[in-house]
Amino acid sequence: MNKITSPHTYRRRAVYALTTLGLGATLLTGPTAVAAQSACPSPSTVLGMTSDWKIQLPVDDPDASGTQPLEIKQPALASYNNAPWFTPTSACDGVRFRAAVNGATTTNTSYPRSELREMTNGGKSNASWSSTSGTHTLIVDQAINRLPQTKSHVVAGQIHDGNDRSVFRLEGTKLYVTKDNDTHYKLVTDNYQLGTVFEAKFIVGGGNIKAYYNGVLQTTIPVKFTTGYFKAGVYTQANCGNSSPCDTSNYGEVTLYNVSVRHS
Repeated sequence: MNKITSPHTYRRRAVYALTTLGLGATLLTGPTAVAAQSACPSPSTVLGMTSDWKIQLPVDDPDASGTQPLEIKQPALASYNNAPWFTPTSACDGVRFRAAVNGATTTNTSYPRSELREMTNGGKSNASWSSTSGTHTLIVDQAINRLPQTKSHVVAGQIHDGNDRSVFRLEGTKLYVTKDNDTHYKLVTDNYQLGTVFEAKFIVGGGNIKAYYNGVLQTTIPVKFTTGYFKAGVYTQANCGNSSPCDTSNYGEVTLYNVSVRHS
């Protein structure tokens, strides 16, 4: 298997010129945030992101033992760019999140991700909220651009509390809202076309999850949990054991054009 690796050092620049690297057939380097000719600002700036996020990438963290996915937290995330895994579109109007089937994974999953995780306290602490106290809203304007081969499944937008409480999941052309381990809980559309921009929205409160697609309520899921948080980006549901080829040319990709969270 061709592992995605990363260099041991990287440079951050306060300027808005950030590297957009080409996709190699066998190897791509990791947390490099090097200046280049791109006119786009950083991904965080493109999305107008607050400081309350961190990102997990499908590249190997050189400072961790074994193979561990790289995490970038604040304040580094504010100016961070890592093409092609987390980088602005060529039009600078969105951010591409990419995870190849041979990417690094956490110990509790066999699938790679390029995904934002909700934080608090300026990015210093993990977000953790209750489904029965207050109202918690995630809105993501996004397009799913690419599916891995063979097992053509990706997740794009999640509610977590240690488990997947509900996600938007695309399998081929079928887009679903899930409930816990029921991956086909609510069919949103059976004719999703790659590259189509849509609004995914979750509203959590009163012991319920309400999932919306382009402003239309799709389902209401009764649920109680106390350690919730949102995720956004791409979580590729394939790996080298069920998808071929086992290299960086085989990946899931989602473009985010807006991501916002509200708690009240």
